[in-house]
Amino acid sequence: MKKPLPTPRQRAPLLTERRRLKMARSAHAYVRGNTCRFYEWLKRCDAMLPQGPMIWICGDCHVSNIGPVADADGNVEVQIRDLDQAVMGNPANDLVRLGLSLAMAARGSDLPGVITAKMMEELIEGYAQALTGKQGDQKSARKRPDSIRVVVRRAARRRWKHLAAERIEGIEPNIPLSKKYWPISSAERRELAALMATEEVRALATSLSHRDDKDEVTMLDAAYWVKGCSSLGLLRYAVLLRVGKSKDIDSSLCLIDIKEAAKSVAPKTQRTAGPRNNAHRIVEGARHLAPHLGERMLAARIQGKSVFLRELLPQDLKVDIDHLNQSEAMEVAGYLGNIVGRAHGAQMNADERKRWLGELRRNRPKNIDTPSWLWRSVVQLVQEHEGGYLEHCRLFANESA
Repeated sequence: MKKPLPTPRQRAPLLTERRRLKMARSAHAYVRGNTCRFYEWLKRCDAMLPQGPMIWICGDCHVSNIGPVADADGNVEVQIRDLDQAVMGNPANDLVRLGLSLAMAARGSDLPGVITAKMMEELIEGYAQALTGKQGDQKSARKRPDSIRVVVRRAARRRWKHLAAERIEGIEPNIPLSKKYWPISSAERRELAALMATEEVRALATSLSHRDDKDEVTMLDAAYWVKGCSSLGLLRYAVLLRVGKSKDIDSSLCLIDIKEAAKSVAPKTQRTAGPRNNAHRIVEGARHLAPHLGERMLAARIQGKSVFLRELLPQDLKVDIDHLNQSEAMEVAGYLGNIVGRAHGAQMNADERKRWLGELRRNRPKNIDTPSWLWRSVVQLVQEHEGGYLEHCRLFANESA
């Protein structure tokens, strides 16, 4: 007999337990799910970092938050794909966060420490390359490593049936309740239906180039979505819509991801703090850092909380680098650094890019071609997160016993 799925009132403790379990799977997973610990360290050691121009930063720039995303016309590019922590802040924060994520991924792949040092060199070189020349110039872009080229090629070929098989376990127009999808209350369903009936959501759902912007939109089904790691415990819904009357599922079915917009833990500059509303902050950050994604997002309110919506497209994928060899690790580090550099550089004028490049080229030790502030930060963070991960596993094991 199957165990009954949790009711809305039973969600909170179960989601907390699931989050702890996911973070205990590996040290890399612990880093991905513990942005707070990163910024606690950063607050103590902020004086170590150079101050770059105040721009929109990802705020949670780890490896899994970068990957292929599609725009409304179906064009696929590798961009930052998670902007929950986006703020106006110091671009050095994103570099350190990405460096930590790459270092922990290298440890998970049993790569020697010298390769981690080489990865940091490639990371900063790829980032700096993105800031040279004119923005958008192909000379500022790095060639995709084979491991990422395969993911992009697969993303470009994907259709609705692939998304449905992964997200809703089939292509029928409903969301079957399961371990991933939990029941919602009548009140939640009414609020979701009212939101889906707004003109703003209709415009979002019909924005793709292969849909008619005059089509009607109908809510078919909705469920609470048990997804992510750091977001577990926040409101999260999956809503299935029908757009127009076409029988072609690639154009007529639409899966909307609704996510609570929590307060960012990333430090922001007081001088240019951006929108105060968290959902508006996330959408605005996405428009600057990941244009393909930003044009497919919308801020709203559900259950008295600020949320943001986006249509999930089959082409949206994350990059998985849990198992890399030495050459792949260095290529991926340089490429991902370049992606972040292009997102940052697009917001800077020529003088700002020049000054920031000069800062990045300073303070490089003789034995490693990486700024000393980046290397020292990553080393300290790896030590702190390794200890934190082991303590998390000990506490979780005690609670589960």
